[in-house]
Amino acid sequence: SQDITSGHLQLWEVQVQQWRSVEEMGCFGSKDKLSKEDMDFLKSHTRYDEATIKEWYKGFKQDCPNGRLTPAKFVDMYKMFFPSGNAEEFCDHVFRTFDMDKNGYIDFKEFLLAIDVTSSGTPEEKLKWAFRMYDVDGNGVIDIQEMTKIVQAIYDMLGACSSNRPADSAEERAKNIFAKMDENNDGQLTQDEFLKGCLQDEELSKMLAP
Repeated sequence: SQDITSGHLQLWEVQVQQWRSVEEMGCFGSKDKLSKEDMDFLKSHTRYDEATIKEWYKGFKQDCPNGRLTPAKFVDMYKMFFPSGNAEEFCDHVFRTFDMDKNGYIDFKEFLLAIDVTSSGTPEEKLKWAFRMYDVDGNGVIDIQEMTKIVQAIYDMLGACSSNRPADSAEERAKNIFAKMDENNDGQLTQDEFLKGCLQDEELSKMLAP
């Protein structure tokens, strides 16, 4: 069964398999290469070697020939994986977390840095990435409204009929999460509270992190 937020991880695994099969069929016309500067940056900031980075880059350029992954394309990828639900709201939050320079599109470096964390990162790295997604306004803390908003987006993406969808409402789920994590009861979660709460509670971690 699928954890609430980890569907996008499987989605990227499927995506790279599709890219590989297209490459094997010889459908690539793209001759351009990643610059040495970008390659060196990605080798030092991800766990991938040069051959793997090149493979990801070929696939990325096949889907995004101009090197820009747009919100619309991003949503299309998720729709294939969550056909019964509405993935748009959740995609907005994931897209915002990928798009680190906030210019409205995801370039290859941003894409691979996010994939590296969500697929190969340590539990702490994954949770820090998830914290940035839940902190919608970027002020360094998560409030109950932000938590409810993301949980609702996850529910919408799973769809009303999904067997993976919890029975409680998004509001109830968010309140329960806060009850467990908000140590000083100030109505907001710091990154430390979020990490500590998830690392001590495997259920919470599975639900909230990629």
